[in-house]
Amino acid sequence: MRKVVSGLFISLDGVAQAPDEWQFAFDEEMGAAMANTLETADTILLGRVTFTEWAGYWPTVTSGEDAGFAKWINESPKYVFSSTLDGVDDWANSKLVKGDLAAAVNELKSGEGKDITVAGSPTLVRSLLEQDLLDELVLLIHPVVAGEGRKKLFTDDAAMKKLELVSAEPTSSGVIIATYRPVR
Repeated sequence: MRKVVSGLFISLDGVAQAPDEWQFAFDEEMGAAMANTLETADTILLGRVTFTEWAGYWPTVTSGEDAGFAKWINESPKYVFSSTLDGVDDWANSKLVKGDLAAAVNELKSGEGKDITVAGSPTLVRSLLEQDLLDELVLLIHPVVAGEGRKKLFTDDAAMKKLELVSAEPTSSGVIIATYRPVR
């Protein structure tokens, strides 16, 4: 059975939105964690916001330091979960999924292939966790307070969910890469 794994940049105050506005460093250890995703996953889940932001950018990247990731994400099958989008044809290998999140994810998990990763999409990550569909949550915790005006990974009224720490590794820039698994 395939695993669904999410890796998110997050601030000390729980902000996961727009890390490009508050992420101050990207070190070698963070790069290794991201490279691990490319090696262990071959299917991508996206929410509407991340899809909309990324569909206009990643297909245009053909060289430079991000070319490897661009090639991987552009060629991988992408499943976009949205109740408001009409189509996702503007990014190759993308399929729009409407309706039952659990049924769609369980079908993907039971199929052949490597792990399934969630790219960005904190709202989708919350839904996956709430419905016991997320198998692993990797948080790259940045030593910064992002401040108000940005969305946090978890809302104040979120239901309690117990997770167990699998590993925690500090990086050279002070980020902690913490891997959690939901307690079931």
